[in-house]
Amino acid sequence: MSTYLLCIPTYNEAENILDLLTRLEAQQIPDLSILVIDDGSPDGTADLVAGHNGQISILRRTRKEGLGPAYKAGFAWGLERKFDFFIEMDADGSHQPEELYRLIQTSQSADLALGTRWMAGGAVENWPAYRRAISRIGTWYAEWALKLPYKDLTGGFRVLSGELLQKIDYSSIESIGYGFQIEIVMRAHDAGLQITEVPITFIERTKGRSKMSKAIVFEALKKTTSWAITRRVNRR
Repeated sequence: MSTYLLCIPTYNEAENILDLLTRLEAQQIPDLSILVIDDGSPDGTADLVAGHNGQISILRRTRKEGLGPAYKAGFAWGLERKFDFFIEMDADGSHQPEELYRLIQTSQSADLALGTRWMAGGAVENWPAYRRAISRIGTWYAEWALKLPYKDLTGGFRVLSGELLQKIDYSSIESIGYGFQIEIVMRAHDAGLQITEVPITFIERTKGRSKMSKAIVFEALKKTTSWAITRRVNRR
């Protein structure tokens, strides 16, 4: 039986984390462990998790370093403990625990199962028009520039095999924000690994503040452009 580690990065998610953990535990998914990776949240997120009754592990980090470094720390923690698969999930309630089992089922025949908003059966709720535009245009640009046939390259609800993480050398990824998600898919695709997309419903947070910023968007665009140029040069 394969084992799964659900990695949840947090920074100031005290208003959301306990509700998310309760909903996850209600799914009663066998062989699933949960790791909260907290970047020193000043609002006490990690302490709330520590006081939760469930069997939740906490990886406490000293400062906010971004999405990519948090996930890399979680992956390293899980690989040391021989987990077979790793799940990425946001802490703000935008990803639905009730859809997790479908992703896990799909991952049993794929190296990377992508939870996809922008495909048949997928949906986004409560997003303003500008957020939809940023996501759609960003994904379209990355798909076009990198020649990748996937509909949601920046999505943060996905399942990765431990074998994939080692084959793509995840520890060498330097992207901090959503470029991290794009780079994982790019490396997995280039390595010839099996990638499958699963429709999901994304619901915008109702509590706390979004971590999206202009710097994160710029980093993703800058890195995607750089990767695209390098790939074209290498092909020639």
